[in-house]
This record gives sequence, structure tokens and C-alpha cells, in this order.
Amino acid sequence: MKVIIRVVSQKGICNTGHKPGDEIIVTENGVEGKICLTALYSILPKAFAVLYDAKFPWIKKGQKPRHACPDSENPVIFELEKVE
Repeated sequence: MKVIIRVVSQKGICNTGHKPGDEIIVTENGVEGKICLTALYSILPKAFAVLYDAKFPWIKKGQKPRHACPDSENPVIFELEKVE
């Protein structure tokens, strides 16, 4: 099992260079791909929740969880998807 974290939008200038379509993979054993530490530290709890089938009551059926990078001046929006 793994969670694919995909960049769906980016505005401003991301110092790490994230752009739509970029993917990061999270497994029980680590992280593959390039992601800044600020975004990683903020998204890991949600990634592990998705990995272990947590239910988010505010996400409608068919939607994937999203996560915003904490950099409000240069926001990056990530989408999380669990795959086998």
C-alpha cells in the first residue's frame, strides 16, 4: 500500500519547484520524491491517515483528500490517493 501525493495547483514561486503533476509517494517505510520539509511535516499526518483508511466526514463520496502547503504566499495544493 502507498499514498500518492500529487500537486494539483501551485501559485507564486515555490522554492522547491513544485508544479502541477508532481508526485510524492508515502509508504509505511518512507517517502519517495522531492518535497520541502515544511510541506512534508504538515502533510504526513494526513498521508498516514489515508494510508490506514481514515474517513474524513467533510470529504464527499468520490472526492480525494486535499492538503494545502502552509506557505500562504506561494500556495501549493496537494491531493492524496491511496493505491494498492
